[in-house]
Amino acid sequence: MAGAPPQGELAIKVYYEDTDCLGLVYHASYLRFFERGRTELIGAALERPIADWNAAGYLFAVYKLEVTFRRAARLGDICRVLTRFEPPRSEYRLCVDQRLLRGDELVCAAQVQLVCLDASYGVRAFPAELLALQPRATAPR
Repeated sequence: MAGAPPQGELAIKVYYEDTDCLGLVYHASYLRFFERGRTELIGAALERPIADWNAAGYLFAVYKLEVTFRRAARLGDICRVLTRFEPPRSEYRLCVDQRLLRGDELVCAAQVQLVCLDASYGVRAFPAELLALQPRATAPR
């Protein structure tokens, strides 16, 4: 797959169910927003839904997640989840950079590491099609 690595953008509206008693987005809701962004990017970039990959024995799971909360999103906000692949660490780890923006304002950012599991939940290499989407690491200067 030639060209620039794909990047995804997903519009998110904050509903009552996403908030706490103060009308602010509950911290776990950001994780759902990011999951939707990753699911949409992988499905669109590979032109194959996640469910099809699961049926073929490729189960994508979060291995590590680092989240930085900069601002609070609020009930009724319209936000965007930006998702992009990071350079690969190995064929067993997929790194993803995600950001939640309200307009141009950074609300929350996440660095996510995914692993691929087989049907018996053992670690396996990611499919070659997915690895090919990651940007190449640049050599240090």
